[in-house]
Amino acid sequence: MSNQYRTSNSKGLINKEKIINFTFNGNSYQGYEGDTLASALIANGVHLIGRSFKYHRPRGFFRYRCRRAKRDGSIA
Repeated sequence: MSNQYRTSNSKGLINKEKIINFTFNGNSYQGYEGDTLASALIANGVHLIGRSFKYHRPRGFFRYRCRRAKRDGSIA
């Protein structure tokens, strides 16, 4: 796991003493106890989680959140 994308803040709900191993799309990764799947994947350098069906455009966590928030009306 690369610490390049991790913050050095020791406060919070993430227990950095307990490492959790998981797989996503057939690849093995590591995260910490209390991590969300999105934060663990981003910390491992995974930013692309899928592609659009029609045009095969890349989709990631940020893109999904913005489109959903815009649809729900929480972002003007």
